[in-house]
Amino acid sequence: MKEFIIPFVGLKEGKHHFSFEITKTFFDYFGYDEFNDVAITIAMLLNKKSTMMELEFEARGTINVNCDLTNEPYNQPIEADLKLIVKFGEEFNDENEEILILPHGEYEVNVQQYIYEMIVLAKPLKLIHPGIEDGTLDTEILSKTEEYKIMKNTEEVNEDIDPRWNKLKNLLTDK
Repeated sequence: MKEFIIPFVGLKEGKHHFSFEITKTFFDYFGYDEFNDVAITIAMLLNKKSTMMELEFEARGTINVNCDLTNEPYNQPIEADLKLIVKFGEEFNDENEEILILPHGEYEVNVQQYIYEMIVLAKPLKLIHPGIEDGTLDTEILSKTEEYKIMKNTEEVNEDIDPRWNKLKNLLTDK
């Protein structure tokens, strides 16, 4: 994971561009196994100033995940942005999610944890296959779900309702 360590000591003041290709191996390193496959490009802009640095991350790509309803794999588009300010102080401090404090004399910054968190947090809470929304996905699980929906609706119609409840319903409509 050396490619995510940015040596900033030799860089001149101003803007510098970095690019990273994120694959499934990146998440295997963190022990994160919710993605089947990953194809994300990270564009990072490092703006070096005399007393601090500004890092801007932009993630674009897809993750292959399983649908929460059908367990069918599909490609979920991912877009995420993150801004990070790097300052220098007495000791290392990453408690604030927007500010990273590095000790004086440090010459490099490791950005892999920030990239990891940015992508994982960009994943939608509920993963639904696009074929479910537009009706093009045809799986055994969906057909069973529809079958049970129909059975449930017919059971409700056939229930005998106590006639006393019907009289109470009339109270609302007889005004």
